[in-house]
Amino acid sequence: MDRYRFILSGGGTGGHIYPAVAIANELKRRYPDAEFLFVGAKDKMEMEKVPQAGYEIKGLWISGIQRKLTLKNLMFPLKLISSLLEARKIVKQFKPHVAIGTGGFASGPLLRMAESSGVPCVLQEQNSFAGITNKLLAGKAEKICVAYDGMERFFPKEKIVKTGNPIRTDLVEIKESKKEAAAFFGLDVDKKTVLILGGSLGARRINQLIEKELEFFGKQGLQVLWQCGKLYHEEYKKHESDTVKVLAFINRMDLAYASADVIISRAGAGSVSELCLVGKPVIFIPSPNVAEDHQTQNAKALVAKDAAIMLKENELDAEFENRFSALMKSEAIQEKLGRNIKKMAMPKATEHIVDEIVKLLK
Repeated sequence: MDRYRFILSGGGTGGHIYPAVAIANELKRRYPDAEFLFVGAKDKMEMEKVPQAGYEIKGLWISGIQRKLTLKNLMFPLKLISSLLEARKIVKQFKPHVAIGTGGFASGPLLRMAESSGVPCVLQEQNSFAGITNKLLAGKAEKICVAYDGMERFFPKEKIVKTGNPIRTDLVEIKESKKEAAAFFGLDVDKKTVLILGGSLGARRINQLIEKELEFFGKQGLQVLWQCGKLYHEEYKKHESDTVKVLAFINRMDLAYASADVIISRAGAGSVSELCLVGKPVIFIPSPNVAEDHQTQNAKALVAKDAAIMLKENELDAEFENRFSALMKSEAIQEKLGRNIKKMAMPKATEHIVDEIVKLLK
Protein backbone atom coordinates (compact mmCIF):
# COMPACT_ATOMS: atom_id res chain seq x y z
CA MET A 1 0.00 0.00 0.00
CA ASP A 2 1.42 3.41 -0.93
CA ARG A 3 1.10 6.28 1.55
CA TYR A 4 -2.44 7.46 2.22
CA ARG A 5 -3.40 10.83 0.75
CA PHE A 6 -6.15 12.94 2.34
CA ILE A 7 -7.66 16.04 0.76
CA LEU A 8 -9.65 18.39 2.99
CA SER A 9 -11.71 21.49 2.43
CA GLY A 10 -13.46 23.79 4.85
CA GLY A 11 -13.27 27.53 5.18
CA GLY A 12 -14.65 31.03 5.15
CA THR A 13 -14.88 31.05 8.95
CA GLY A 14 -12.98 29.51 11.84
CA GLY A 15 -16.02 27.31 12.45
CA HIS A 16 -15.25 25.44 9.21
CA ILE A 17 -11.43 25.68 9.29
CA TYR A 18 -10.79 24.49 12.84
CA PRO A 19 -12.67 21.15 12.46
CA ALA A 20 -10.80 20.41 9.21
CA VAL A 21 -7.42 21.04 10.87
CA ALA A 22 -8.41 18.95 13.92
CA ILE A 23 -9.41 16.04 11.65
CA ALA A 24 -6.12 16.31 9.73
CA ASN A 25 -4.14 16.33 13.00
CA GLU A 26 -5.84 13.13 14.20
CA LEU A 27 -5.30 11.42 10.82
CA LYS A 28 -1.64 12.48 10.96
CA ARG A 29 -1.34 11.01 14.46
CA ARG A 30 -2.62 7.66 13.18
CA TYR A 31 -0.81 7.77 9.81
CA PRO A 32 2.44 9.74 10.29
CA ASP A 33 3.51 9.10 6.67
CA ALA A 34 0.23 10.27 5.12
CA GLU A 35 0.10 13.22 2.72
CA PHE A 36 -2.35 16.07 3.24
CA LEU A 37 -3.66 18.79 0.97
CA PHE A 38 -6.20 21.46 1.89
CA VAL A 39 -8.28 23.35 -0.68
CA GLY A 40 -9.77 26.72 0.25
CA ALA A 41 -11.24 29.88 -1.25
CA LYS A 42 -8.70 32.46 -2.39
CA ASP A 43 -8.62 35.57 -0.15
CA LYS A 44 -10.40 33.78 2.72
CA MET A 45 -8.94 33.18 6.18
CA GLU A 46 -8.11 29.52 5.52
CA MET A 47 -5.31 30.63 3.15
CA GLU A 48 -3.54 32.01 6.24
CA LYS A 49 -4.74 29.70 9.03
CA VAL A 50 -4.07 26.34 7.36
CA PRO A 51 -0.36 27.02 6.60
CA GLN A 52 -0.03 28.27 10.20
CA ALA A 53 -1.23 24.80 11.27
CA GLY A 54 1.49 23.21 9.13
CA TYR A 55 -0.45 22.08 6.05
CA GLU A 56 -0.27 22.93 2.35
CA ILE A 57 -3.31 24.65 0.83
CA LYS A 58 -4.41 25.51 -2.71
CA GLY A 59 -6.95 28.26 -3.38
CA LEU A 60 -10.01 28.27 -5.65
CA TRP A 61 -11.60 31.38 -7.17
CA ILE A 62 -14.96 30.91 -5.44
CA SER A 63 -17.32 32.88 -3.20
CA GLY A 64 -20.90 32.69 -2.03
CA ILE A 65 -23.97 34.24 -3.59
CA GLN A 66 -24.95 37.63 -2.14
CA ARG A 67 -28.55 38.14 -1.07
CA LYS A 68 -28.97 41.16 -3.38
CA LEU A 69 -28.02 41.65 -7.03
CA THR A 70 -24.35 42.58 -7.19
CA LEU A 71 -21.44 42.32 -9.60
CA LYS A 72 -20.18 39.44 -7.43
CA ASN A 73 -23.39 37.51 -8.13
CA LEU A 74 -23.03 38.06 -11.87
CA MET A 75 -19.50 36.64 -11.60
CA PHE A 76 -20.66 33.55 -9.67
CA PRO A 77 -21.25 31.22 -12.67
CA LEU A 78 -17.79 32.05 -14.02
CA LYS A 79 -16.19 31.50 -10.61
CA LEU A 80 -18.02 28.18 -10.19
CA ILE A 81 -16.90 26.84 -13.60
CA SER A 82 -13.32 28.00 -12.93
CA SER A 83 -13.34 26.35 -9.47
CA LEU A 84 -14.76 23.07 -10.75
CA LEU A 85 -12.07 22.87 -13.45
CA GLU A 86 -9.31 23.74 -10.97
CA ALA A 87 -10.68 21.28 -8.38
CA ARG A 88 -10.75 18.49 -11.02
CA LYS A 89 -7.10 19.22 -11.85
CA ILE A 90 -6.12 19.18 -8.14
CA VAL A 91 -7.91 15.86 -7.52
CA LYS A 92 -6.36 14.30 -10.63
CA GLN A 93 -2.84 15.35 -9.59
CA PHE A 94 -3.10 14.56 -5.86
CA LYS A 95 -5.06 11.27 -6.20
CA PRO A 96 -6.60 11.30 -2.69
CA HIS A 97 -7.83 8.14 -1.00
CA VAL A 98 -10.55 10.09 0.86
CA ALA A 99 -11.94 13.65 0.54
CA ILE A 100 -13.24 15.42 3.66
CA GLY A 101 -15.46 18.52 3.63
CA THR A 102 -16.33 20.63 6.67
CA GLY A 103 -18.44 23.28 4.93
CA GLY A 104 -17.70 26.59 3.24
CA PHE A 105 -17.73 27.65 -0.41
CA ALA A 106 -14.58 25.84 -1.58
CA SER A 107 -15.65 22.42 -0.31
CA GLY A 108 -18.48 22.37 -2.89
CA PRO A 109 -16.40 22.24 -6.09
CA LEU A 110 -13.67 20.13 -4.46
CA LEU A 111 -15.93 17.36 -3.14
CA ARG A 112 -18.09 17.38 -6.28
CA MET A 113 -14.99 16.70 -8.39
CA ALA A 114 -13.63 14.16 -5.88
CA GLU A 115 -16.81 12.07 -5.88
CA SER A 116 -17.09 12.26 -9.68
CA SER A 117 -13.54 10.81 -9.79
CA GLY A 118 -14.58 7.89 -7.56
CA VAL A 119 -13.01 9.25 -4.34
CA PRO A 120 -15.08 8.43 -1.20
CA CYS A 121 -16.25 11.60 0.57
CA VAL A 122 -17.00 12.36 4.22
CA LEU A 123 -18.86 15.50 5.31
CA GLN A 124 -18.75 17.08 8.76
CA GLU A 125 -21.66 19.39 9.64
CA GLN A 126 -21.11 21.50 12.74
CA ASN A 127 -24.50 23.17 13.13
CA SER A 128 -28.01 22.03 14.00
CA PHE A 129 -29.23 23.71 10.79
CA ALA A 130 -27.17 22.31 7.90
CA GLY A 131 -25.20 24.62 5.61
CA ILE A 132 -26.11 24.88 1.94
CA THR A 133 -22.82 23.37 0.68
CA ASN A 134 -23.18 20.21 2.78
CA LYS A 135 -26.85 19.87 1.81
CA LEU A 136 -25.90 19.98 -1.88
CA LEU A 137 -23.11 17.42 -1.41
CA ALA A 138 -25.00 15.00 0.87
CA GLY A 139 -26.43 12.79 -1.90
CA LYS A 140 -23.01 11.52 -3.01
CA ALA A 141 -21.22 11.46 0.37
CA GLU A 142 -20.42 8.11 1.99
CA LYS A 143 -20.81 9.39 5.57
CA ILE A 144 -22.06 12.61 7.17
CA CYS A 145 -20.78 13.31 10.68
CA VAL A 146 -23.10 15.56 12.72
CA ALA A 147 -23.26 17.10 16.18
CA TYR A 148 -27.03 17.28 16.77
CA ASP A 149 -30.06 15.00 16.75
CA GLY A 150 -32.72 15.42 14.08
CA MET A 151 -30.33 15.95 11.14
CA GLU A 152 -32.31 13.57 8.94
CA ARG A 153 -34.29 16.74 8.06
CA PHE A 154 -31.31 17.63 5.85
CA PHE A 155 -29.43 14.42 5.07
CA PRO A 156 -30.18 10.77 4.16
CA LYS A 157 -30.70 9.01 7.50
CA GLU A 158 -28.55 5.99 6.61
CA LYS A 159 -25.47 8.20 6.04
CA ILE A 160 -25.64 10.13 9.33
CA VAL A 161 -23.27 9.40 12.21
CA LYS A 162 -23.58 11.49 15.37
CA THR A 163 -20.01 12.23 16.41
CA GLY A 164 -20.07 15.77 17.83
CA ASN A 165 -17.77 18.62 16.77
CA PRO A 166 -13.97 18.62 17.07
CA ILE A 167 -12.85 20.54 20.18
CA ARG A 168 -9.51 22.10 21.10
CA THR A 169 -7.48 19.43 22.86
CA ASP A 170 -6.46 21.79 25.69
CA LEU A 171 -10.11 22.01 26.76
CA VAL A 172 -10.89 18.31 26.96
CA GLU A 173 -9.92 18.29 30.62
CA ILE A 174 -9.86 21.67 32.36
CA LYS A 175 -7.62 20.99 35.34
CA GLU A 176 -6.81 24.58 36.29
CA SER A 177 -8.34 25.81 39.52
CA LYS A 178 -10.27 29.02 39.91
CA LYS A 179 -7.41 30.31 42.09
CA GLU A 180 -4.85 29.90 39.29
CA ALA A 181 -7.25 31.46 36.78
CA ALA A 182 -7.95 34.47 39.02
CA ALA A 183 -4.21 35.08 39.46
CA PHE A 184 -3.64 34.88 35.68
CA PHE A 185 -6.31 37.47 34.84
CA GLY A 186 -5.87 39.64 37.95
CA LEU A 187 -9.29 38.75 39.35
CA ASP A 188 -10.49 38.33 42.95
CA VAL A 189 -10.84 34.60 43.64
CA ASP A 190 -13.60 35.26 46.21
CA LYS A 191 -15.88 37.12 43.76
CA LYS A 192 -18.17 35.53 41.19
CA THR A 193 -17.03 36.05 37.60
CA VAL A 194 -19.06 36.62 34.41
CA LEU A 195 -17.19 35.56 31.26
CA ILE A 196 -18.24 37.35 28.05
CA LEU A 197 -17.44 35.71 24.69
CA GLY A 198 -18.33 37.39 21.41
CA GLY A 199 -15.87 35.53 19.18
CA SER A 200 -12.32 36.48 18.14
CA LEU A 201 -13.48 39.50 16.13
CA GLY A 202 -16.08 40.48 18.72
CA ALA A 203 -19.85 41.01 18.64
CA ARG A 204 -21.09 44.61 18.53
CA ARG A 205 -24.49 43.97 20.12
CA ILE A 206 -23.03 41.93 23.01
CA ASN A 207 -20.39 44.60 23.63
CA GLN A 208 -23.07 47.32 23.69
CA LEU A 209 -25.04 45.24 26.21
CA ILE A 210 -22.06 44.67 28.51
CA GLU A 211 -21.07 48.34 28.47
CA LYS A 212 -24.63 49.28 29.42
CA GLU A 213 -24.79 46.64 32.20
CA LEU A 214 -21.39 47.20 33.89
CA GLU A 215 -23.00 49.20 36.72
CA PHE A 216 -25.65 46.47 37.10
CA PHE A 217 -22.93 43.79 37.42
CA GLY A 218 -21.07 45.97 39.93
CA LYS A 219 -24.17 46.32 42.14
CA GLN A 220 -24.45 42.52 42.21
CA GLY A 221 -20.84 42.25 43.42
CA LEU A 222 -19.72 40.54 40.22
CA GLN A 223 -16.48 40.87 38.28
CA VAL A 224 -16.35 40.71 34.48
CA LEU A 225 -13.87 38.98 32.18
CA TRP A 226 -14.81 40.54 28.84
CA GLN A 227 -13.44 39.34 25.52
CA CYS A 228 -14.65 42.21 23.35
CA GLY A 229 -12.80 41.18 20.15
CA LYS A 230 -9.96 42.86 18.31
CA LEU A 231 -12.33 45.05 16.25
CA TYR A 232 -13.69 46.69 19.42
CA HIS A 233 -10.80 46.71 21.91
CA GLU A 234 -9.87 50.36 21.34
CA GLU A 235 -13.49 51.37 21.97
CA TYR A 236 -14.00 49.42 25.21
CA LYS A 237 -10.59 49.22 26.93
CA LYS A 238 -11.46 52.44 28.83
CA HIS A 239 -13.68 50.27 31.08
CA GLU A 240 -10.71 48.26 32.42
CA SER A 241 -10.66 48.25 36.25
CA ASP A 242 -10.03 45.98 39.24
CA THR A 243 -13.37 44.25 38.59
CA VAL A 244 -13.61 44.56 34.79
CA LYS A 245 -10.94 42.97 32.59
CA VAL A 246 -11.26 43.95 28.91
CA LEU A 247 -9.36 41.77 26.42
CA ALA A 248 -9.20 41.80 22.62
CA PHE A 249 -8.54 38.07 22.58
CA ILE A 250 -8.10 35.33 25.20
CA ASN A 251 -5.19 32.99 24.51
CA ARG A 252 -5.78 30.83 27.60
CA MET A 253 -9.38 29.75 27.19
CA ASP A 254 -8.81 26.90 29.66
CA LEU A 255 -8.10 29.49 32.37
CA ALA A 256 -10.95 31.73 31.24
CA TYR A 257 -13.42 28.86 31.57
CA ALA A 258 -11.94 27.86 34.94
CA SER A 259 -12.48 31.42 36.22
CA ALA A 260 -16.13 31.64 35.10
CA ASP A 261 -19.23 31.16 37.24
CA VAL A 262 -21.58 32.11 34.40
CA ILE A 263 -20.87 32.62 30.69
CA ILE A 264 -22.50 34.90 28.12
CA SER A 265 -21.70 33.77 24.57
CA ARG A 266 -22.60 33.68 20.91
CA ALA A 267 -23.91 30.29 19.74
CA GLY A 268 -21.57 29.26 16.93
CA ALA A 269 -21.10 25.50 16.63
CA GLY A 270 -17.54 25.52 18.00
CA SER A 271 -18.46 27.66 20.99
CA VAL A 272 -21.47 25.48 21.82
CA SER A 273 -19.39 22.29 21.68
CA GLU A 274 -16.72 23.79 23.95
CA LEU A 275 -19.28 25.09 26.43
CA CYS A 276 -20.91 21.65 26.69
CA LEU A 277 -17.54 20.32 27.77
CA VAL A 278 -16.99 23.15 30.26
CA GLY A 279 -20.30 22.47 32.03
CA LYS A 280 -21.04 25.97 33.38
CA PRO A 281 -24.34 27.89 33.18
CA VAL A 282 -24.55 29.75 29.85
CA ILE A 283 -26.70 32.54 28.43
CA PHE A 284 -26.55 32.33 24.64
CA ILE A 285 -27.11 35.47 22.56
CA PRO A 286 -27.16 34.08 18.98
CA SER A 287 -25.98 36.22 16.09
CA PRO A 288 -28.95 36.92 13.79
CA ASN A 289 -26.54 37.78 10.93
CA VAL A 290 -25.54 34.24 9.94
CA ALA A 291 -26.75 31.85 7.23
CA GLU A 292 -30.17 30.31 7.95
CA ASP A 293 -30.04 31.83 11.46
CA HIS A 294 -28.13 28.69 12.47
CA GLN A 295 -26.87 30.11 15.80
CA THR A 296 -30.45 30.44 17.04
CA GLN A 297 -31.08 26.82 16.02
CA ASN A 298 -27.90 25.71 17.86
CA ALA A 299 -28.98 27.48 21.05
CA LYS A 300 -32.56 26.20 20.83
CA ALA A 301 -31.26 22.62 20.74
CA LEU A 302 -29.73 23.19 24.21
CA VAL A 303 -32.65 25.20 25.60
CA ALA A 304 -34.95 22.30 24.65
CA LYS A 305 -32.93 20.06 27.00
CA ASP A 306 -32.88 22.59 29.86
CA ALA A 307 -29.15 23.02 29.28
CA ALA A 308 -28.90 26.77 28.60
CA ILE A 309 -30.72 30.09 28.52
CA MET A 310 -31.20 31.94 25.22
CA LEU A 311 -31.91 35.62 24.68
CA LYS A 312 -32.35 37.06 21.20
CA GLU A 313 -30.70 40.39 20.45
CA ASN A 314 -34.08 42.14 20.19
CA GLU A 315 -35.00 40.90 23.71
CA LEU A 316 -31.89 42.18 25.50
CA ASP A 317 -33.09 45.62 26.57
CA ALA A 318 -36.35 44.31 28.02
CA GLU A 319 -35.29 40.91 29.35
CA PHE A 320 -31.57 40.74 30.16
CA GLU A 321 -31.48 42.08 33.73
CA ASN A 322 -34.48 40.03 34.88
CA ARG A 323 -33.26 36.77 33.33
CA PHE A 324 -29.68 37.29 34.54
CA SER A 325 -30.78 38.17 38.10
CA ALA A 326 -33.03 35.10 38.28
CA LEU A 327 -30.09 32.91 37.24
CA MET A 328 -27.63 34.43 39.74
CA LYS A 329 -30.12 34.22 42.64
CA SER A 330 -30.68 30.48 42.16
CA GLU A 331 -27.84 28.03 42.83
CA ALA A 332 -30.28 25.27 41.86
CA ILE A 333 -30.82 26.71 38.36
CA GLN A 334 -27.07 27.24 37.91
CA GLU A 335 -26.35 23.64 38.92
CA LYS A 336 -29.12 22.27 36.69
CA LEU A 337 -27.91 24.18 33.61
CA GLY A 338 -24.30 23.17 34.24
CA ARG A 339 -25.22 19.54 34.75
CA ASN A 340 -27.48 19.34 31.67
CA ILE A 341 -25.10 21.08 29.27
CA LYS A 342 -22.28 18.78 30.42
CA LYS A 343 -24.42 15.76 29.48
CA MET A 344 -24.38 16.99 25.86
CA ALA A 345 -20.57 17.05 25.61
CA MET A 346 -18.89 14.79 23.06
CA PRO A 347 -15.17 15.08 23.89
CA LYS A 348 -14.01 12.32 21.54
CA ALA A 349 -15.67 13.82 18.44
CA THR A 350 -12.48 14.12 16.37
CA GLU A 351 -11.53 10.49 17.03
CA HIS A 352 -15.02 9.29 16.07
CA ILE A 353 -14.99 11.30 12.82
CA VAL A 354 -11.59 9.85 11.92
CA ASP A 355 -12.88 6.33 12.74
CA GLU A 356 -15.49 6.86 9.98
CA ILE A 357 -12.80 8.03 7.54
CA VAL A 358 -10.59 5.04 8.36
CA LYS A 359 -13.46 2.65 7.55
CA LEU A 360 -13.43 4.01 3.98
CA LEU A 361 -9.72 3.23 3.60
CA LYS A 362 -10.57 -0.44 4.05
